[in-house]
Amino acid sequence: MDKNILPQLACPACQGPLAAGIQETRDGRIISGSLECGRCRCKFPIIRGIARFVENESYVESFGYEWKDLFEWRTETDRDFREEEEIFRVKTGWTPEALRGRLVLDAGCGSGRYATVAARWGARVVAVDMSLAVEKAKKICENQDVSIIQADIMKLPFKNCSFDAAYSIGVLHHTGGTKNAFLRVAERVKPGGSLGAWFYRKNTALQEWLNSALRARTTKLPRESLIKFSKALARVAGIPGLNAALGRIINLGCTHPDFNRRFVDAFDWYSPTYQWHHTPEEVRSWFIEAGFEEIRELRPQKSGRIYDWTYRHNLLIGSGVNFLGLNKQNDKSE
Repeated sequence: MDKNILPQLACPACQGPLAAGIQETRDGRIISGSLECGRCRCKFPIIRGIARFVENESYVESFGYEWKDLFEWRTETDRDFREEEEIFRVKTGWTPEALRGRLVLDAGCGSGRYATVAARWGARVVAVDMSLAVEKAKKICENQDVSIIQADIMKLPFKNCSFDAAYSIGVLHHTGGTKNAFLRVAERVKPGGSLGAWFYRKNTALQEWLNSALRARTTKLPRESLIKFSKALARVAGIPGLNAALGRIINLGCTHPDFNRRFVDAFDWYSPTYQWHHTPEEVRSWFIEAGFEEIRELRPQKSGRIYDWTYRHNLLIGSGVNFLGLNKQNDKSE
């Protein structure tokens, strides 16, 4: 963890100031020690370079397993990195110039793949996740300007108005309440700062009913059974034509050419405790409530006459609602 982010930290329990008790540092980064609140005296350890503000993974345990044990990181090549970079560009609406030199919050970093993109674009990134995916993220973001923090998005350990920009891609809808999670992140963006967020899109009533009925069973499956189910879906998702037909009925996961990506995507859909879907009108109203202006809906990466029609009619299972906004509220920091 970078020592320079200490001024942005605050106690997640009471928002009191945190004092660092540093035991080991390396190249300006804290490797071990603790953080103690000067107000309520809560104490939080720093272990293996990660500040730990939660004692367990709680309802996000499946994500820790998914990113730490199942996901195969394959962006060492320029081609693979460009793929991740393009997804990040589309789902945030940013360019490298917009982030260079900025302090940026990654709210729900998972494996850290987008934090790596932001850091390579020149941002100073603080990446947060509640799960043990932080261990994978630390490895993936090694030698980048990324500080990894294990914390609950509902109780972020930062002062209000601490970040020049923030993003959350496919995470907030997996909390106990998407809107509340969004507002907690929005509070941490400085006046004049921007926030990009991507959520699952609400589909037709029949699709929503089928998905809820199926997930009611899959979320209770033993892990090995769920892995087998996810791999079976990944195989079907790799068959052209069949994937398009069945994918309008249930989510097969993505159609990426890499089997591991398809498998992990299917596991990601059917394993989480929470999965909420939202409309563009809902999400836009949250940005407005949080004091954001210049709110812009971002288009998906794919396009085409048939794709655009099914997207507009909410028929694409697993598609997103994606917005970017600018914070115009007065400074709310303490």
